[in-house]
Amino acid sequence: MSWAISTLAVGMVTLLLIQRKFYPCFWDDLMYYARVRRVGSMMMARMKRGVVTYLQCFELQARNIPEKAFIVFEEQTLTYRAVDARSNRFANALKSHCGLKHGDIVALLMNNEADFICVWFGLCKLGCEVAFLNFNIKSQSLRHCLHSCGAKVLLALTDAGLEVWVAAESSSHQSVGTLLDKLESASPDKPETDGPQPNLMNNFLFIFTSGTTGLPKAARISHIKAVMCMAFLRLCGARACDRVYLTLPLYHMSASLLCIGGCIELGATCVLKRKFSASQFWKDCVKYDITMFQYIGELCRYLVNQPKTAEEVAHKVRLAAGSGLRADVWKEFLRRFGKIQIREAYGLTEASIGFVNYTDEIGPIGRASYFNKFLKCDPHTYEPIRTDTGHCIKVSKGQAGLLVAPVMFTNPFLGYAGDKAMSERKLLRDVFKCGDVYFNTGDLMLQDHRNFVYFKDRIGDTFRWKGENVSTTEVSEVLGCLDLLLDVSVYGVTVPGYEGRAGMTAVVLKDGHGLDGERLYSHLLHTLPPYAWPCFLRVQVRLHTASPLESGQALLHTIKAFETTTQITFDAQCW
Repeated sequence: MSWAISTLAVGMVTLLLIQRKFYPCFWDDLMYYARVRRVGSMMMARMKRGVVTYLQCFELQARNIPEKAFIVFEEQTLTYRAVDARSNRFANALKSHCGLKHGDIVALLMNNEADFICVWFGLCKLGCEVAFLNFNIKSQSLRHCLHSCGAKVLLALTDAGLEVWVAAESSSHQSVGTLLDKLESASPDKPETDGPQPNLMNNFLFIFTSGTTGLPKAARISHIKAVMCMAFLRLCGARACDRVYLTLPLYHMSASLLCIGGCIELGATCVLKRKFSASQFWKDCVKYDITMFQYIGELCRYLVNQPKTAEEVAHKVRLAAGSGLRADVWKEFLRRFGKIQIREAYGLTEASIGFVNYTDEIGPIGRASYFNKFLKCDPHTYEPIRTDTGHCIKVSKGQAGLLVAPVMFTNPFLGYAGDKAMSERKLLRDVFKCGDVYFNTGDLMLQDHRNFVYFKDRIGDTFRWKGENVSTTEVSEVLGCLDLLLDVSVYGVTVPGYEGRAGMTAVVLKDGHGLDGERLYSHLLHTLPPYAWPCFLRVQVRLHTASPLESGQALLHTIKAFETTTQITFDAQCW
């Protein structure tokens, strides 16, 4: 008997040693996939009870935990019941005063505040499709966004309060002016609608994204994608007792679907801020008893660059989830601010493709899965390389490849509103066999020999700066309107110590014209949001024909030389 026990013990130790050497993430993988299965089972159980959509999940929580705090905004606290009642009032006011009905498309232009969520949910209760607009955009981009999504009504928050405009040349809707003064007389009961029951594959809302090419496009977000996004915080390890600090703009999917939706799914509390403040961050964490926050890479860098405060070690934060965190900032963040679990992730607005790094490994965006593939592509055109049979080739581990994922029920791609050609260009057909369809993310990834996935670069004519996608096409067209410029080329360049790419603009002046900096600044001020302004300007005799990426790499030497003679403050205005 003792011999058998000894043999079993030796065998167990040997297996553990083999596991730690060859499969070090085995237990992390097992626990994560068990959590995924559990989340899936919970979702299916809800659907069997008729709770199918994002809105229905919220209404369920409003019935189950009506008195629990849902949104804390400044000195205002709204429970799940209060948000439900206020969203009903907005729905009834919009229905009676504006004539909104099921199927209408409504654009929402609001800053971060509690009423953003109440108005959004109110429109959903009428069966409207909501389009989130970036509140930084200027008039030309605003017109483009309204036209592309087909919005009939624009709801915007101004100094006078919430106002409604009809965004069309002719419409049966009547302008209602201010709306907040009509809420008192509006019913707090849910309005009756005659629309059909929502289909999971139908459009839920529009979120604008540049993707990897062109002007902002209205990505159609399906009900199934919105519901799947609600599981994000739970998959990261959040709990119902957590108080989640949100400073990211609500018009982005990461804030509205992942964070707000995640709080709804858990029954947690969201502490919403109008905007991020590095000096106020840890003070708020202590004041509001924050246990989790959502980040982008720049946010964490701002925090580690702040002077030390007493609050940064007195907080109760145990978890942070987000994307874009550089490894060097990651290490310094953990060293300085204590044992906070970092859950770095990757996701797309258009499709349900994502990774979560649920381990303690610093640097990767997640672990490789069966469904996501990495394709070998041409180094100049970035088009997938195909064999003689017409099929694509997977890259080997350790090589960067183009991330693609199959289009299916759990990963639908509804395309971009009003742009069928661009929607079709995001799809790859006959990738591994005849008839299959894959979504092209436009992102280069690397899978190492331990199955960790690293983000390498974004291809196409957009780049990421200050947490936003910048379209080189849009910036080029805006600058091209100036009569002093003969030719313009815009691209992103990497800058040491900063996330994403900074805008670089090369220009050729027309004969007889000099560079008018004041006029150029004034033009940018009135046409582009600050994050899209070029950080560097190069005046040239003629433009080079090299690709933007090649030019960007070559210009790193120029940037480094420029840094030695001129102080660059990217977090302030660069002009």
